[in-house]
Amino acid sequence: MTAATAPRIDIASPTHRADLVGRGLAALASLATGVAFVNGVLMTLNANDDRLFIEGWRVSSFGIFAALFALLAVRPRQAAGVWEIVLVGKAALVVFGALIGDVPEARVSAIIDFGLVAVVAAAYVLCRGWLAWRRATTNPTR
Repeated sequence: MTAATAPRIDIASPTHRADLVGRGLAALASLATGVAFVNGVLMTLNANDDRLFIEGWRVSSFGIFAALFALLAVRPRQAAGVWEIVLVGKAALVVFGALIGDVPEARVSAIIDFGLVAVVAAAYVLCRGWLAWRRATTNPTR
């Protein structure tokens, strides 16, 4: 093969294995958040009137994040800004949970969200999520 006939390799694209692992991590984040959604629905059904709105709000957030993580698992380089939004959103919850001190719900939630930040950050790097910002791509699924 000469240089003129050699196939063009996009060194910016992730390897197939890294892409699969990254997508798997995003899918894992979606599944875990989906479990939190189901648990949240059960908590909302049993909530006192004074907690009903906040539990409903929390459940809707779980649903939104589960859907966003699923979107990233399916289309990791076609969702410009979504990676960054979920990472900043979850990181903000970790910081807030750490800052408010000894609140039982906050501590547990901050630890869980810290785990999600780590998983999603790893998926972002493995899938090279920043490539979603490119203007045009020749192979958007890879």
